[in-house]
Amino acid sequence: MTDMLTYPDVVKWAVPFFIVAILIELSWIAIRGRGGRYETRDAVTSLIMGAGNVASGILLGFIAWGFFMFLWRLTPFDLGTSLWVVALCFVLDDLRYYWVHRFGHRIRWVWASHVNHHSSQHYNLTTALRQTWTGTFTFMMVVRAPLILLGFHPAMVLFCGGLNLIYQFWIHTEAIGRMPRWFEAVMNTPSHHRVHHGRNARYLDANYAGVFIVWDRLFGTFVPEQESEKPDYGLVYNLGTFNPVRVAFHEWIGLFRDALTPGLTLRQRLGYAFGPPGWSHDGSRDTTEGLKAQHLARHPEDAGEPGFR
Repeated sequence: MTDMLTYPDVVKWAVPFFIVAILIELSWIAIRGRGGRYETRDAVTSLIMGAGNVASGILLGFIAWGFFMFLWRLTPFDLGTSLWVVALCFVLDDLRYYWVHRFGHRIRWVWASHVNHHSSQHYNLTTALRQTWTGTFTFMMVVRAPLILLGFHPAMVLFCGGLNLIYQFWIHTEAIGRMPRWFEAVMNTPSHHRVHHGRNARYLDANYAGVFIVWDRLFGTFVPEQESEKPDYGLVYNLGTFNPVRVAFHEWIGLFRDALTPGLTLRQRLGYAFGPPGWSHDGSRDTTEGLKAQHLARHPEDAGEPGFR
C-alpha cells in the first residue's frame, strides 16, 4: 500500500475552459437576446465566491486530507489504480455527492454552507462558481470515508471529485434546452439542474444529482422541468445583497442566533442546527413540506403532478 499517489488538479486545469465558456455564453445571450441574463454585480459576487472557495481549500484542505490519510493507513484494502478502479470510484463518488447534496438541503448545518450556491437570482455559468467558503465546517468529509476504507486512495477520490465538479459547470445555463431523451434519462443536464435551482414550490428539494440523474430517479427526488412553469431562481427569501461576506456567512449567523435564543430546550436548539431549513420551535416558519402544502391549498389542481406527489 502506498501513501504517495498523485493526480493532476483537474479543476485548476479547467479554469481557462471556464473563462472561455462564460465569455461564449455571455456573447450568445447578447447576440441572440435569449438564453439567460447576466447582471454585473451578481456575476462579480459569484466570481469572488469562487475565489474564496479556492482560498479556503488552500487554507483548510489539510484537515480533510489528514483525515483521509488516517483512514487510508487504517484500511487493509488497496484497489490499485487501474482504469476500471478509477471509473468505479467516479461512479461511487457521484453517489456520495448525491447524498451530501441532499443533506445540504435537508440539514440546516450543512445548508448554512451550501445556501450561498443558491443565492443568485440568475442562472448562468458564473453561478456554478458561487461556491462555499465553509464546507470544511460541515464535516461532510466523513461521507467519503467508506470509499477510502474500501480501498480507493484518497488522491483518487479527490481526483474523481474534481471531475464531478467540472462536469457540473456546464449544466448551469439557460442557453441549452433539452438534450436527447436517452441523455436526459441517465445524465444530469441543464434542464434537470435548472429545476434544482428553482425556488418554485414544485421544484424545491429536487434533482440533487451531480453527474448521474439516475440517483434522483432511484431515490424518488427527481422532478422534470415543466414547460408550463419556468424555474424562478434564488432562495425562497432572497438576500437582496451582492456582498460576498454576507452571502458566505448569513445562514451561519442566523443558525447560531436561533440556536442560542434564550429559553429554548436542548432539543429545540438542536432542531435549529440539524433540522431542515425553515424548521422553527414554534412552527412560525415554513419548511419545504409546508411551502408545498401552502401551494396545494391555493392550487389543488396541482396535486399528483411532478413535484407534488
